[in-house]
Amino acid sequence: MSKFIETLKNIWKIEDLRNKILYTLGLVLVYRIGCFVVLPGIDPGVLADSTVQAQQNGILGILNMFVGGSFLRASVFALGIMPYISASIAMQLLTLAVPYFQKLQKEGESGRKKISQWTRYGTIAVTLVQGLGYIAFLNQMAPEAIALNSFMFGLSTIVVLTAGTVFCMWLGEKITDKGIGNGISLIIMIGIIAQLPFGLSAEFGSRLGDETIGGGGIIFFLLEIVMLMAVVIFTVLMVQGVRRIPVNYAKRMIGNKEYGGQRQFIPLRVNASGVMPIIFAQALMFIPSLAGQFFPESSFAQHMNSGEYLTSVWYNVVMFILVVVFTYFYTALIINPNEMAENMKRNNGFIPGVKPGKNTAEFVDNILSRITLPGSLALGLIAILPVFAMAFGVNPQFAQFYGGTSLLILVAVVLDTLQQIEGHLLMRHYDGLMEGSNRIKGRGAGAIGASV
Repeated sequence: MSKFIETLKNIWKIEDLRNKILYTLGLVLVYRIGCFVVLPGIDPGVLADSTVQAQQNGILGILNMFVGGSFLRASVFALGIMPYISASIAMQLLTLAVPYFQKLQKEGESGRKKISQWTRYGTIAVTLVQGLGYIAFLNQMAPEAIALNSFMFGLSTIVVLTAGTVFCMWLGEKITDKGIGNGISLIIMIGIIAQLPFGLSAEFGSRLGDETIGGGGIIFFLLEIVMLMAVVIFTVLMVQGVRRIPVNYAKRMIGNKEYGGQRQFIPLRVNASGVMPIIFAQALMFIPSLAGQFFPESSFAQHMNSGEYLTSVWYNVVMFILVVVFTYFYTALIINPNEMAENMKRNNGFIPGVKPGKNTAEFVDNILSRITLPGSLALGLIAILPVFAMAFGVNPQFAQFYGGTSLLILVAVVLDTLQQIEGHLLMRHYDGLMEGSNRIKGRGAGAIGASV
């Protein structure tokens, strides 16, 4: 405990780090306040009693968790940062298929700025489309809560939702530039954490309910907490898992000085793709539900918004397969064995026992394929763990924290943020957050926003 208190004191002593943390907390507070500002023309009292709240357990409940409860609260941040994530994913796919965007990606900083600008335009376009679906959702599920006529309500809602998403995007960029951690990732994480007390409360209430309906009591609740901790530990191990490939560099004489001759390592992560495969897969699985919002009275839309859609066998089988496929796809996108082999050869580096060039590229590719397989299977299992939790009687609101995108985002973002804080401490010659060689390894480019 004294070590922890001493670390907090060291963090507070570093003025730059202290200002970054306070700046980040201030912008996070602004975001959370905005999550409770209701859209113009909506009666919040009527909305709270409407059938909108019945959507807590459906697929819209997952979307609601990502935006900190704003979706079902009809907040100005109802769509949150999710349109930006969708636009970023689309932009990444375009850089693979469209030569113009491939060229921009290779132009360095100027190209990245242009891609960022296109991503912002895409965010506005996605928000406009999703805003129409959200209006249809409110008109169907809570028409009595709408106080304006349909035209004025539709126009004002689309404008406000678009402005809210752009503002969330701006907050994320400001946190990244002047705060601590990745802003976009932090905003999503804060939204998820904001729903954790409600999930805990719902599960605690159900376990301490009537014993005749299988409540289970406090023992079952504590057992669930222990199981949740075990899942979190497993996820941290998977995120931190690294296969190190040794690389030797030949000695070179430049003048009277000798360079090289040291051994380094190439760290290949078991989960190099981070949380992106689950986000890709979940985005595809969201499409039927979002499309159903344009036809809210259909039985198809009702099924999509119910809990049965999430717990169905076909949904989870397809979700698992998509996560495995996207893990290989995204790993191949961010790690290029041929480029790694060429860089090693250019710097007189070689893997012991492997010839430079093509053989090195094949060696790295084989290792990458082998470690990606268990990583992809573990990621797929984490993606569908909430369904297994619900099958054992865990409340759907609490079950979402047993795996899926929410758990991976929490783990990845927390590790990445703690790594940045530790970097500030070590740079000022203070002890880090961990002792010895047990340093925190953040996701880096694997965190959301850094990779999308």
